Amino acid sequence: MGVVSRVSGPVVIAEGLEGAKMFDVVRVGELGLVGEIIRLVGETATVQVYEDTTGVRPGDKVDNTGQALSVELGPGLLTSIYDGVQRPLDVLKKNLGDFITRGFVAPPLDEKKVWEFTATAKAGGEVAPGAILGTVQETPLIAHRIMVPPNLRGTLTDLKSGAYTIRDPIGTLTTPSGKVPLFLSQKWVVRVPRPVQQKLAPGIPLITGQRVVDTFYPVAKGGTACIPGPFGSGKTVTQQQLAKWSDADVVVYVGCGERGNEMTEVLATFPHLQDPKSGRPLMERTILIANTSNMPVAAREASVYTGITIAEYYRDMGYDVALMADSTSRWAEAMREISGRLEEMPGEEGYPAYLGRRIAEFYERAGRVVTVSPEGRTGSVTVVGAVSPPGGDFSEPVSQNTLRVARVFWALDASLASRRHFPSINWLQSYSLYVGDIEPWYRQELSKEWVGLRQKALEILQKESELQEIVQLVGVDALPEREKGILDVARMLREDYLQQSAYDDVDTYTSIKKQYRMLKAILEFGDKEQEAIGRGTSLAEIQKLPVRQKISRGKWIPEKELDTQFDAIELEMSQSIAALGGA
Repeated sequence: MGVVSRVSGPVVIAEGLEGAKMFDVVRVGELGLVGEIIRLVGETATVQVYEDTTGVRPGDKVDNTGQALSVELGPGLLTSIYDGVQRPLDVLKKNLGDFITRGFVAPPLDEKKVWEFTATAKAGGEVAPGAILGTVQETPLIAHRIMVPPNLRGTLTDLKSGAYTIRDPIGTLTTPSGKVPLFLSQKWVVRVPRPVQQKLAPGIPLITGQRVVDTFYPVAKGGTACIPGPFGSGKTVTQQQLAKWSDADVVVYVGCGERGNEMTEVLATFPHLQDPKSGRPLMERTILIANTSNMPVAAREASVYTGITIAEYYRDMGYDVALMADSTSRWAEAMREISGRLEEMPGEEGYPAYLGRRIAEFYERAGRVVTVSPEGRTGSVTVVGAVSPPGGDFSEPVSQNTLRVARVFWALDASLASRRHFPSINWLQSYSLYVGDIEPWYRQELSKEWVGLRQKALEILQKESELQEIVQLVGVDALPEREKGILDVARMLREDYLQQSAYDDVDTYTSIKKQYRMLKAILEFGDKEQEAIGRGTSLAEIQKLPVRQKISRGKWIPEKELDTQFDAIELEMSQSIAALGGA
């Protein structure tokens, strides 16, 4: 046991901690505030405390638990809402009311709930790390696979199906060092990535239902993406859309230092959302970690690591997991504050010199992998991190260090947001380095035309940007008809394709097949428009055609009427444009 010698906000200096190790969890003061050792000099430890240190004074006791900051992994994680150090907020509210009492500790998983465990492994056999012992139907959507912890190997001497709590032993494993009881849950240190056998090359897209993402700037399963954007440009809504509609099996949403009202919206809306594939509540495959801007600053760092460790656990079961971190800028700000209190040499803009390494370590835990398991299961963790650069300046350190490691850049544009164009992803500034990797998937699963259509649409949007500079000088009327036609089809791409309403029941999600039909119809209209202009037809005549309005309303065509309506649109388009100009 040690004593407090100095307090500086969330940083506490403790003396007399014999045998302490880096990253050991300690309990500080009479309330037993949770903290973590982040520096050791002899028996003097520097502790970052994950709770408000008001009232802590020199001379207060400091108890070392001897264990690193860990999360408990097992049935009951799904549908849960945690704070940054995996305290269940619903349990805290039940016990304490709306305000969290400092020092209060609650088990992350319900210790009394009984789960029905179905054993699949046979007693008497050898089991390796990651081997599946059996399953628990955690929610109607997800079967929780109970695995041998990654650091254990031996002979399974006992294993039985039955009803267990997470504290009841389900079997026994005989290892070279002795017998080890097996439980439904296991613990893992958050700062240590869970091991994998092999990282696989990205080749399968994460389908999000957002047209600007899936068509132009896709992210692969196991990939990394960042959404930088100024205040009010739609980062949180975009991430929430990805969390709601992406085809990941499990979603982990980390609200890291976000405004309380935004996290309240997440907590209020998610329980009522339906999973598009099954019709079940979306929360049955979702875990929320809430660390709002008024919560203790040190816990922001812990919340990011807690989220990625839970994501890796479900990845090890063989699931595709999407992790939304909103926002990593608040996490970096917490690092800057802690670093300042530690009196470390500041780097660029006051951030610690190790900012780039910490960001890279976090994003590198993403990936599509062959898990540590005898059968070589594959699973993935896709990381999408929001960045909030001050004043929308993408040259600041957090944005630049994130762009260095993330392979997809969705640049949010305040000017688009102010014009009510959402998602406000700027199609000229954004990029995706996964396009070439997942091109074979699109060719095989969708159409060989897809890559060409995407490239053609981007060229039209680029050409529009160039023409806009001329328009500002001489006006639209001075342009030749062909150039006016390019501006017309670019406008259709912008308003009828890229613009998407998160609050419209039909438009909020667009299947990849519908995206293909919509994009093909718009570009085909553009080609026929140019042909008609070549025959002497004016653009004004073409724009009056009823079929143009039908193409514009294509985003509101229900999925079940997709083929019928688009076939009719394409037929009408060919006939009506061919009838113009005496053709």
